Amino acid sequence: MASRLASNFGWSMAMVLRRWQEFAEEAFKDLPHGSRGFHLLSVVVHEEVRTQGALATRLAVDRTVLTYVIDDLEKAGLIERQQDPRDRRACRIVATEQGRKVQAEGERRMADAERHVLGGLPEDQREAFRDFADRAAEAIFNAAPGTDPCRATERP
Repeated sequence: MASRLASNFGWSMAMVLRRWQEFAEEAFKDLPHGSRGFHLLSVVVHEEVRTQGALATRLAVDRTVLTYVIDDLEKAGLIERQQDPRDRRACRIVATEQGRKVQAEGERRMADAERHVLGGLPEDQREAFRDFADRAAEAIFNAAPGTDPCRATERP
């Protein structure tokens, strides 16, 4: 039975995702919205996403959900809304100095979580897994940008 389950792609992906989620949520329990808040903060720090709508698209998160995450990260002093100098109707999301510090520390926490989840693999296989997962996720996102990654953790 174990060998049959181990060769089941869906089961394999669910095991990795569930274990990653356990470690990531523990690592980010002090951050508003946990790992979701960290992902938003990371995009704001590392990428230039001009509007909230573009940020929602980039994160593949519903705009209404994104508003709550932004509100709570802003209340925590990690991000701020700024009027876009190129388009006064648009509001940019910008990391504060504290947000940049929290995000940098979060990268260390995320690396620790990944080491725990993939700890049974040699380092070269961990790197290969991350690379393949990144490529697959980008391909899926490009082919079906409406795919909501948050639904992966919901039970039918």
